[in-house]
Amino acid sequence: MTTPLTSNKPLIVIFTAIVLDAVGIGLIFPILPALLKEVTKANDVAPYIGAMTALYAVMQFIFAPVLGALSDRLGRRTVLLISLGGAAINYLFLAFAPTLAMLFIGRAIAGLTSANMSVATAYITDISPQDKRARRFGLFNAMFGAGFIIGPVLGGTLGDYGVRLPFLAAAALNAGNLLLAAVMLPESRKAGAAKGVLSELNPLRPLRWAFSTKRLLPIVALFVIFSATGEAYGTCWALWGGDSFHWSGTWIGLSLGAFGVCQTLVQAFLPGPAVTHLGERGAVLAGVASACVGLIVMAFATQGWMVFAIMPVFALGGIGAPALQSLATRQVDESRQGQFQGVLASAISLASIVAPLVFSSVYLVVRHEWPGALWLSVVAVYLLAVPLVLGLRFARADES
Repeated sequence: MTTPLTSNKPLIVIFTAIVLDAVGIGLIFPILPALLKEVTKANDVAPYIGAMTALYAVMQFIFAPVLGALSDRLGRRTVLLISLGGAAINYLFLAFAPTLAMLFIGRAIAGLTSANMSVATAYITDISPQDKRARRFGLFNAMFGAGFIIGPVLGGTLGDYGVRLPFLAAAALNAGNLLLAAVMLPESRKAGAAKGVLSELNPLRPLRWAFSTKRLLPIVALFVIFSATGEAYGTCWALWGGDSFHWSGTWIGLSLGAFGVCQTLVQAFLPGPAVTHLGERGAVLAGVASACVGLIVMAFATQGWMVFAIMPVFALGGIGAPALQSLATRQVDESRQGQFQGVLASAISLASIVAPLVFSSVYLVVRHEWPGALWLSVVAVYLLAVPLVLGLRFARADES
């Protein structure tokens, strides 16, 4: 049973946790090559980076449903506190890990603890009236985006003073967030029966439940599609910018930073009004349309300034995801929210494993003749979402 909360303090604590999760993900990017070279004494560490990235995503895929289901049983606060404590310990582990094997173990634990995003999403669902969910999920995504911008900057800056220093900073930040949550974060729902809690540790159980409920499959598929399209940018943006416009590292960084700022502003301020005026289905479709317009312009762009000019329209695609998240919360009752949010987080992780391989392969095919054609392949994936959105059932969970 959810607990009505009128204070904004729980939201502040949850959003702080989200920012720190994103910071922790991002800070490792600038320092990982140097750290691996220090540990392995190898010149080419690309295979190790790929393996660690895949391991992180696999652990999220496996454990997001588990943590979500456990939060339904034990309460959101309990699982969040455990995961925040685990994250702080993990960063200390990484800061002092002397061998490659221990670094892999550390990244596996990091993937497990970062799977608490599903619990944070369920917490927001618990404490948010239906008419405020899209706006708050937009803020959720904006906070994650802000953390993902801060993380690489923090990691790169601290890494200049010591390759393991960023991990110590992340450990301190997570320990502070754990203390903040322990003091200020109330439980959002009454814990369920402890009996049978060990069965929730089976990662296949939530997935089996979701795939046996036909009404949930389109929602899961939409989360995979939206997440897969997002992976295309991180995978191919720098290659495309260099091949198409001869962008230097500075211009690639500026373009990504500009997109990050536009996306964060959109996510923070527009999902609520979009849902109010267009409805959840309309907001999702408007987001898809905006993203497709931006991608088409990027595909045919002949000069770099065109990319910056279309970026505000492109970023409007960000209104779709919070609306979809809000809609998803109405598909199951409150006793299953954590489990369902875990399944959706698992779907996102699956996309993050598969999509980079697919889009990088597409780019290799089109790179020499027409690099921008990659973005048309992303449009094609987006268009798969349209019939799914139009066919969604706006039913209450108790009608299933």
